[in-house]
Amino acid sequence: MQVCRPHSSNQRRRIQLDTQSLSHSKWRSKYHIVFAPKYRRQIIFGKIKADIGVILRKLCEYKGVEILEANACPDHIHMLVSIPPKISVVYFVGYLKGKSSLMIFDRHANIKYKYGNRHFWCRGYFVDTVGRNKEATAKYIKEPLQEDIVADQL
Repeated sequence: MQVCRPHSSNQRRRIQLDTQSLSHSKWRSKYHIVFAPKYRRQIIFGKIKADIGVILRKLCEYKGVEILEANACPDHIHMLVSIPPKISVVYFVGYLKGKSSLMIFDRHANIKYKYGNRHFWCRGYFVDTVGRNKEATAKYIKEPLQEDIVADQL
């Protein structure tokens, strides 16, 4: 049987800074979410990339989800988000992909004719819980872009 030891003052401060709360609950739930355009088309660039960023930020703000880190690669999106416990991850990802798809097609009507049926994102996605290694995940999300830039220069 293990005995619970009290946290040191540094650990308590770090936990308090990293914890979010509502009136009767506290949580620290971070998720690494990855999703891609239909058929992994490499269309996330230029003005579309900027608009996708604005749209995703706005939708996250509507639901009270905090974006800790995000990166739009040419053929997929990485996001590190903190989702409140009142929203399930499945619901949030469905909401994010569905609403953003409609908003992207509204802003860029020419894409609608190219890809049809208002399906911008592919059906699946990847979700991973992020424990105490938030920094490692944030670093991973930042670095793929650097690797892509180096590969394009070669």
